[in-house]
Amino acid sequence: MAEIAPLPSFAAIIVAAGKGLRVGGDTPKQFRQWRGRPLLRHSVETLLEAGAQPMIVVVAGGADDDAQQALAGCKGYRFVTGGATRQASVRAGLEALETDAPERVLIHDAARPDLPRAVIARLLKALDNHVAAIPALSVVDSLAIAGENGTMAGAAERDAMRRVQTPQAFRYPAILNAHRRWSGAADAGDDAQVLGAQPGSIALVEGDERLKKVTFAQDLEQPAGAAAFRIGQGFDVHRLERGEELWLCGVQIDHEYGLAGHSDADVALHAITDAVLGAIGEGDIGTHFPPSDERWAGARSGQFLQHAVHLAREAGCGIGNIDCTIICEAPKIGPHRAAMRAEVARLAGADESAVSVKATTTEKLGFTGRGEGIAAQAIVALRALS
Repeated sequence: MAEIAPLPSFAAIIVAAGKGLRVGGDTPKQFRQWRGRPLLRHSVETLLEAGAQPMIVVVAGGADDDAQQALAGCKGYRFVTGGATRQASVRAGLEALETDAPERVLIHDAARPDLPRAVIARLLKALDNHVAAIPALSVVDSLAIAGENGTMAGAAERDAMRRVQTPQAFRYPAILNAHRRWSGAADAGDDAQVLGAQPGSIALVEGDERLKKVTFAQDLEQPAGAAAFRIGQGFDVHRLERGEELWLCGVQIDHEYGLAGHSDADVALHAITDAVLGAIGEGDIGTHFPPSDERWAGARSGQFLQHAVHLAREAGCGIGNIDCTIICEAPKIGPHRAAMRAEVARLAGADESAVSVKATTTEKLGFTGRGEGIAAQAIVALRALS
């Protein structure tokens, strides 16, 4: 489940100035397509949605056109020209933040596009007690020390080893000063090494296998055996009561009765949201937005659908089509169908032609037939983003 709690304020730097030679081709890998969007765009959008402000994207000199094309339509970031090494590029990004210095900064590699919000939350939380925090994973394989001529020279203790990922989180003054003081002859492996802090001051937080670095051409490809499409179904019911607002598919309808629920009780959007979540195996709407949480009291259900679509994109899926049926005796859905289709398409980031909204009755039978409530069912097809 994606973390949805508000995050502390933070700035972010995404390093996208490398050449990416091992992936092959003439175009740097950060501007190549991955799951239907440029590699760089994934982490930029994720960090902007998480609240990164300011956001610095460090690119190589002469790469502005490629970077602008990759981020067309995104807002809230600015470009900085990087240096000859990754460390020089990071320093350029840090220096660009000094005028409006943040308390916390995340430094991330564009080559790690699948960035879970939960990792961001863990990193920022760790800065409450540490000067820095890095995501790390345990080593599960045995380790060998390589000797001459491709022979084994010894063994390493894997229990003491960790695989380090990005983003890495820092208190801004500490990492800026560390980069300014750096005197190493070679480029540092990562920014935690540049910090050179005392033992215990850099927290290790749980990383995520999804943060795998895109390195080779096959990393940009759809995984072998991955489903070309996924299908999910959703169903929801809410009762009708006087004095409540009536929202269906994100459209408010003037009616003497409205739907009762913890949120705005938009039964149609709830069914569609559950269908999207079901298609990617991410539980249901109650898992992500529990009715026991007062933050969602009276909330617009459109944000629930947008959250589900975002999770689908993180899983490598885009909307194929949405088919929703509203079951009620009243009100009449026909006069509102066009507005409903348009709003669902907007919320899901889909073309309106991929959205169907229709209605039926139960011929006066059951709770919907007696006018006690409204039900909705939805089927959603997701397509794999190559």
